[in-house]
Amino acid sequence: MERPGPMEVRKPLASSVSSRLTAAEAAAYRERGYHVPLRAFSAEDAVQRYRRFLDYWQPHGEKLKARPPREWGPYLIDTHLFLRWVCDIVFHPRVLDGVESVLGPDILVWGSQWFPKFAHDKSYVSWHQDAAYWGLTPLNVTNAWIALVPSTRENGCMRVIPGSHRGLLPQRETYAEANMLSRGQEIAVEVDERQAVAFELQPGEFSLHHIGIVHGSGPNTSDTSRVGLAIRYISPDVVQQGSARDMVLLARGRDDYGHFDIVVPPLHDHAFGESPVHAESMARRMRNVLPAGAGDKN
Repeated sequence: MERPGPMEVRKPLASSVSSRLTAAEAAAYRERGYHVPLRAFSAEDAVQRYRRFLDYWQPHGEKLKARPPREWGPYLIDTHLFLRWVCDIVFHPRVLDGVESVLGPDILVWGSQWFPKFAHDKSYVSWHQDAAYWGLTPLNVTNAWIALVPSTRENGCMRVIPGSHRGLLPQRETYAEANMLSRGQEIAVEVDERQAVAFELQPGEFSLHHIGIVHGSGPNTSDTSRVGLAIRYISPDVVQQGSARDMVLLARGRDDYGHFDIVVPPLHDHAFGESPVHAESMARRMRNVLPAGAGDKN
């Protein structure tokens, strides 16, 4: 991939800056398909959460890094359903304030995924559109990408093509080994990378991007790691194609539609549900999907 053009260097946001979008910022989000940056929590708090991620990752990290990054998915997806400290990030009021600015007062957590890139990691995310694969309609979906350490152009920060959320482009599946996406999904037409905007974030900052926007990220060419959590928030009116009913958390407001199974948030780490549907689903996931021992208590 070509590198994006030069960007203006900006100062980190102060933690006192509101995470609610103004009316003008919300309008710009609808026009461009993204907003960046917003502040979730302090840099010091981000460091503590990063250490928690390392505690979770390290017991199995070396074994996982020996496999293609697209096979890491089961270990990195939906940890908010059984790790209380991740759920605390997903429910963070400053994050939800930003999400409410674009989705409205009723918010469900449909999913989450960690995106780690370690020093000199060749892993990348190809240009793609989530809306082409997730089967969610209407597209009342936003992604919050939260940085726990600096996310820069050098260590492979996310990039987007402004305004590309207005329509779906043809996609293909490559299964490329270094691609972090499960099937190596990518746009099947040429993307003008000169238009790309890089989301450089300081620890504790986050971005919001629409489900339909073209986005991706390059490899980590630096000596430092890049670790961020992507959270998929939806409005309750959203419907998913197919017969399966995904588990969601009610983050704010109410659900008057009932399209998903609302489960009880974990009360502590490695909790697999205080409701039967959560316990059954997570136990099945641990048996059949996660690497051996991934859910063991550290």
